[in-house]
Amino acid sequence: FLSCRSGKLTPSQVAKNIIAMLEDSNKSTPPLRAIVQWDQEQIMLMAKASTARYRNKCTLSYLDGIPVCLKEEFKVVPYHHRVGTVYLGTEPETEDATVAKKLREAGAIIIGVSNMHELGTGTTGCNPNRYHKIPRNPYKPNHFTGGSSSGSAAAVAAGLCPVAIGTDGGGSVRIPASFCGVVGLKGTFGRISSHGSLPLSYSTVSVGPICTSVADAAIVYSILAEPDPLYPYGLKQPKATLSDMCAPDLKGLKLGVDWTFFKVPDAVRALPVLYSAVEHLQSLGASVVEVSLPEMEEVRVAHVICILSEMRDFLQPDFNKHFQEMNLDTRANLALASQFTALDYITANRQRTRSMRFLREIFTTVNCILTPAVASTAPRIYESDLLTGSSDLSFTVRSMRFMQLGNFTGIPGLVVPIGYSTAGLPISFQVMAKWWDEAVLLRIGLKLEQFRYQTKKPSIYYNILS
Repeated sequence: FLSCRSGKLTPSQVAKNIIAMLEDSNKSTPPLRAIVQWDQEQIMLMAKASTARYRNKCTLSYLDGIPVCLKEEFKVVPYHHRVGTVYLGTEPETEDATVAKKLREAGAIIIGVSNMHELGTGTTGCNPNRYHKIPRNPYKPNHFTGGSSSGSAAAVAAGLCPVAIGTDGGGSVRIPASFCGVVGLKGTFGRISSHGSLPLSYSTVSVGPICTSVADAAIVYSILAEPDPLYPYGLKQPKATLSDMCAPDLKGLKLGVDWTFFKVPDAVRALPVLYSAVEHLQSLGASVVEVSLPEMEEVRVAHVICILSEMRDFLQPDFNKHFQEMNLDTRANLALASQFTALDYITANRQRTRSMRFLREIFTTVNCILTPAVASTAPRIYESDLLTGSSDLSFTVRSMRFMQLGNFTGIPGLVVPIGYSTAGLPISFQVMAKWWDEAVLLRIGLKLEQFRYQTKKPSIYYNILS
């Protein structure tokens, strides 16, 4: 940013660096596989236009000249809209998704589309098919990135771009952001338009940025969050603000914590650092209020019924026609989804109404809810995963534990890295707030960021400014 404003560095120079690094990242051993489609000419065209705007002092926004990537779930001209498959997007896209259009209008340089778990059906990011391969965790290349916005998180963590856009139906922005040690924001359901993304699950999926910092996430959020006539779910939203985001302290804020929800076997190892993070927020003037999150087991089951039923409904023709071309875990998940009945779906949605009512009450007493982000760190990649993929239902369940409430009820959530495991893998914290109150998340997120006393450089890292 500042280098471009001062004229020391131009977007065109940065773009040239990125192109060289994209080539390098996919030739390395093992290949990073964060960005799966990119076009040198497109990148340079956008960079050249941005360089001219900086020269003439008429930049379009804070994102002018900033490299970004979008998950392959979004339509981005001129790339193939494959959504992690080998059979979709046979022709190059001719129309942008709303978020891609808005990023272009803001002057951002779209460096390509990022890898993802096939059709968003898993939380590892493991996608062994010929177009995608398995994206690597920049902190430990023999570990997964998390999914389904796997390449988006890997690209940001590896320094290829400071901003990536993902989608989150069951933690798909927040899980990879946590595993790769970067910031992930899932907006309120409907806050950021998902027009132009494949409508896999219309009632649980939110769009959000994955960024190097909370401040970056706030900038991207402020540019993308507004009603879109082409996306009915977000039309009635209140104006997005960043009010009090930079307040010097957290005085007057009440932070809700359900300690029993914290205490799951995997989270226990991370508990000391989580407790310390809560104490850090208290030291800044916030008060901690013990809350009880009711019926969380029912929420877990009901969310799975909703998301899988909606995906199975939308993907029924694909399942019948392209079954042989799908990854094994995608087939298994869609086959499982076919076992749910209409009655299951109706009952699950009744649970949603109940859970939203519980949350409404909880948010009359607290400003936000704090939880761990993911109960474990990024899992290892095994040789067999490279060939046949990975299917570990117990891991999927564990990884989504703290994520599902946000997807099921539509409330926003922010994950912020707060430290590292003894093995050097990132550990993150999650803050959730009431509907449309992303501003309080970003305010708390800025303070959480200061808690992490060191930032370790990933073992795969590209300095695009050098």
